[in-house]
Amino acid sequence: MNYPTETLNRTITVFSQNYLPISRINIRRAIILLVTGKAEALTSLTQEYWEVRSVNLILEVPTHIRLKDKSKERVWKVPPVNRREVLKRDKYQCQYCGTGDKLTLDHVIPKSKGGKHTWDNVVTACAKCNCFKGDRTPVQAGMVLKKLPTPPLHPSLVFAEQFWRHQNELGVEH
Repeated sequence: MNYPTETLNRTITVFSQNYLPISRINIRRAIILLVTGKAEALTSLTQEYWEVRSVNLILEVPTHIRLKDKSKERVWKVPPVNRREVLKRDKYQCQYCGTGDKLTLDHVIPKSKGGKHTWDNVVTACAKCNCFKGDRTPVQAGMVLKKLPTPPLHPSLVFAEQFWRHQNELGVEH
C-alpha cells in the first residue's frame, strides 16, 4: 500500500529547457510547476508517474519534468581558493598519503619557487607530508599526488554526471 506521506516524500528530476538534468525537487514543488505551466512532463525518459490524490482530483506526476521558461541560468562563480573549499574538493584527505589527520594546505609548486595560490596548485596535505615536502616540488621530494588539483565543477555539471551515471547503472536507455 502506498501511504500519502510516502508519495509526498518522492523526488522529481528537473531538466532545463536544453534537457540538462539540473536538480531534484519534492513532488509538491513539481505539482506547482506543472499546474502553473512552468514545466512539462518528460515522457521520453520514462512512463513512470506518481499518483497524488485529493478529494476531487487525481494527479499523475511524472518522475521527470522539463522547465519551459527561458529563464536565465543562475550565475555560478568558481569559489575562492580557501581552506574550506580545498578541503571539500579533496574530500578531507591528504593528497599524498590519504590520511585525514592534522590537515593543512600545500602549494604543489612552492610559492618561493613561483607557485601561485590557485586551484591547480593548492592541495590538502597532512602536517607530516607537508613538513616532509617542505620547500620542494613533489618530484624533488619523491612524493606522488593521488589526484591532480583542479578547480571545482559547476554544480549542474556534477548533478548531470551523477544523474546519467545512475541511469546507466539502472540500465535505463536514453
